Amino acid sequence: MFAELLRGARALLTVRHPLDAEITVSELLSTWQEMRTRDIDPDLIIGEGLLDYARRAATPAALALLTGVSTIGVSARHRLIARRGARELAARGIASPHWVTSPATVRPIKAYVSRSLFGDADELICVYRHETEEGAPSGEHALVTTIDHNLGGVLRDAWVSTKVDQLLRHGADQAARDPMMSFTSVSLGRAHTLLTSAIDRTARLVAATAADSPAFRPSRSVTQLLGFIRARARILPPEPPSRAVSWRRDRRATLAARFLASDAAADLSDSYAAGRCAEHIIDYGCDADFGRPMRVSPQKVEAFLLEWLPRRVLLLPEEQEAMPHVLAAWVRWAGPFQGLPEVAVHATVDAVWEATAAFSRSYWDPSSTFGLRREVLNRLLPDGDLSALPRRMFAFPLVTELAHDEFDPTTRSGRRALLRLDHFGSYDPPQKPRGRHSGAPKEPYRPLDRLDEEALDAHEELADRLWRGDPPNLWSAAQRLLDRGLSRSEVLDTLLVALSGADDEAALVKILDEL
Repeated sequence: MFAELLRGARALLTVRHPLDAEITVSELLSTWQEMRTRDIDPDLIIGEGLLDYARRAATPAALALLTGVSTIGVSARHRLIARRGARELAARGIASPHWVTSPATVRPIKAYVSRSLFGDADELICVYRHETEEGAPSGEHALVTTIDHNLGGVLRDAWVSTKVDQLLRHGADQAARDPMMSFTSVSLGRAHTLLTSAIDRTARLVAATAADSPAFRPSRSVTQLLGFIRARARILPPEPPSRAVSWRRDRRATLAARFLASDAAADLSDSYAAGRCAEHIIDYGCDADFGRPMRVSPQKVEAFLLEWLPRRVLLLPEEQEAMPHVLAAWVRWAGPFQGLPEVAVHATVDAVWEATAAFSRSYWDPSSTFGLRREVLNRLLPDGDLSALPRRMFAFPLVTELAHDEFDPTTRSGRRALLRLDHFGSYDPPQKPRGRHSGAPKEPYRPLDRLDEEALDAHEELADRLWRGDPPNLWSAAQRLLDRGLSRSEVLDTLLVALSGADDEAALVKILDEL
């Protein structure tokens, strides 16, 4: 396999310009990243193994590959290993291709963003220049990336162009012709923030489980250019710290009150349901749309109704009925603040009604799906976070059978009683006598020894983390272990070992990702 990959690196011997070499290396890197499906770690087994193989092969193609990875490598460790290998081969007199013998420094020059007034996506254009060691320019090129905000701010498409002037003229001309489009310059620091955030979100969404996020696979262009994109993002200067607007609960409540008092909401009959629906609309805009609750578009309302709500929010029947009406009123109210013309507002309202039938079908009722009583759902989801239901049921399976107040998972004493009964077949004695029909289990109380109490404390910490989803990698790791056929108790034991073996949160995330 390494020999085959190294044969692919012979293409680096035929290119003349460093830009072509960087793109070729980025495509080669994408091939070993795709080998993750073979149940191996491509970064360790393939990445470091290939770099060591290239160093020992000591061929011109190997030197070209090592030189390219020293710049385009995804991880700092890969870049360091490749740099050392390239120096070793150069010192041994291995012939270098032209682009290696004529090194050029890449410098960012300027950046632009093209977007529509709907704000569904940003087309980020970052312009770079190759400069020789003498400082002479060696041509400009532009990295163009499409950042899709309706998919969570991920990279949807990417390409490289050397026709920079023609590209910039096209963006400016499009904005001049279409009043719904804008084409503006942004600082290099702002470009750095936009690009690095999109890279991170893309990586997180790819790694997320289907239970936590929609299925997502990057386009072929993004996959092949990811190493190149990361390298170009690294040389952009960071943006100065900004005082970002914080959407605290009180500020969100104020926005909801403004909406409910507006003429757009005057025809909403159920004020309580309307208020709850408005809170969910605002939460989606603040948490999933990067602090932009006032942004509306046909694509955003469809993503909200058909993807985010069914996965994340437990709606009462009256709220399900009211939601499309409240969302349409929100569009009519927020659209003008966004600067949308009337025709664009009407198009977005039409998208709400077109998605309503699909929303009614896609929004499932967990009480009927899982056979859960409403009081059990209320205890498991006091915050209405529907996405938390699977992991909370995993942490406290007995809550579906025990409705007594002593076993309320929202209280520490209730959680501990549930865990004690689950793991030791015993429950904590109540502080006051219970009636004959209290609903409490009949297992007797058994005092625990010191080791059992320590084990119960560890289970309590794990259950509390699963309840809060902290870190998100915890439930993802549990699902992977369950998919491998491990029992619930075996998964819990594995997670407890991970918690005990981590010195800090960063170490815990790393251990969980490796499970």
